[in-house]
Amino acid sequence: MLRTLTATTLAATVAGSMAFAAAHEEKMNIVETAQDAGNFTTLITAVEAAELGDTLTGEGPFTVFAPTDEAFDALPDGTVEELTMDENQQQLTDILTYHVVPMAAMSGDLSDGQEIETVNGEMLTVSIDGDTVMIDGATVTQADIEASNGVIHVIDTVLMPGSDM
Repeated sequence: MLRTLTATTLAATVAGSMAFAAAHEEKMNIVETAQDAGNFTTLITAVEAAELGDTLTGEGPFTVFAPTDEAFDALPDGTVEELTMDENQQQLTDILTYHVVPMAAMSGDLSDGQEIETVNGEMLTVSIDGDTVMIDGATVTQADIEASNGVIHVIDTVLMPGSDM
């Protein structure tokens, strides 16, 4: 009986460990992936201020052209603070949704001169020159970061809707 109990306990422990490991091998969603990367704290703060977190953790698929903290730092002083104020939530939402495409677009899916409609309804233009991929003037510095609900392409500039780059 002790041998049966020990074998049953061991089997349950192994099965539980395997389930735990499998759960942690699953891909994280776009927001979790960005948080885990560590260089998108300003983007995550802006997403929370615009109340877009639930959307970007949802089913998707989404492609996010994600500006780094350095990209946000390059904006004029006070811009981020002003945009994250409650009264500017709509403007912030417009800017952030200009970085999101409602489909999963891997880098191999993009072509030179291609126009892609964003969640806010405006178009982004893809430029490819050799190994350099640009989205409306922002350089893609890291492509194809897969998440459970889409893909992230890291960019070096904050895109502004309505601007011709």
